Amino acid sequence: MKRPDLLILGAWLLQATAWFVPVVKLDKFSLSVPGWEAFLSTASELWLSGDTHFTSWYAAVLSAVSVTTTVVFLAASPWVVWRGSRAVQRTSAWIAAAFFVFNAYWFFLLGPDRSDLRSGYFLWWLSFGLLAISLFDLAGWSRVDQTAKKVAAT
Repeated sequence: MKRPDLLILGAWLLQATAWFVPVVKLDKFSLSVPGWEAFLSTASELWLSGDTHFTSWYAAVLSAVSVTTTVVFLAASPWVVWRGSRAVQRTSAWIAAAFFVFNAYWFFLLGPDRSDLRSGYFLWWLSFGLLAISLFDLAGWSRVDQTAKKVAAT
């Protein structure tokens, strides 16, 4: 198995594991919520009208984008890996890197409540970074860099 394949498999395993391990602790009950339940809870608040737990409009927007990043990861990454051209893989790598940076907001914006985050969040978040690295590698980014060095040396 080649290195990009191992990295992609690792990213998918991190994402899959994050769905079943605790992601966040709820204050009310001191129980931890697995990733699938956190995803469904956040997603359902976006499409159900009425009483929501979002404290502001921007919290709803951030949550909507976060849910979208997960859906894109699950739906698009297999296609990009197996069918995407190098250009599509490279573009997707940049998108996955942007998703990695964006989803860090859960850690930074929670402030003192960030201690409520559990290992599932970090696995989920790191899966985006590992996917970005693996797609860069799959697209041949290192080969492009080596070619550029050879051209510059001549």
